[in-house]
Order: sequence, then structure tokens, then C-alpha cells
Amino acid sequence: MKCPIDGTELVISDRSGVEIDYCPQCRGVWLDRGELDKIIDRSMGQPAAPSQVQAQPGGYQKRKKRGGFLEDLFDF
Repeated sequence: MKCPIDGTELVISDRSGVEIDYCPQCRGVWLDRGELDKIIDRSMGQPAAPSQVQAQPGGYQKRKKRGGFLEDLFDF
């Protein structure tokens, strides 16, 4: 299948049992019917990781942004 944005051939990747079609050129991601529901269901089963706090010079603390469940699925 071709990317609807730029016409590049889509790459199919299997992430946690969900087939994901993505374009290596524009990095667009396309899901088939029901795949988003699978991703959401699997993300609800994972315990949320606590936010991490990093100490900054001068005594201030900066919260480190926690990645979402999509970060676990996509490595690009």
C-alpha cells in the first residue's frame, strides 16, 4: 500500500501484536479498524510509571516528561 501523503510504499511493523503501517519518508502512521482499540486496551493494562524528577543547579527541580504508551510501540 502507498502512503496517501507522499506516495512512498508503506512499511508494516508488528508492535505488541498490533500491525502498524507507517511511511519511512514522512513518518505518518496508519492503523486499520480496531488497531487503535487494541493499543488503548494494552496501554490500560500497563501500570503508569511515576514521573521522574531531576535536580537542577541552584536547588530547582525539573520534572522529566514521561513517555506515553505510543513511545513503547514506535521506535522511530
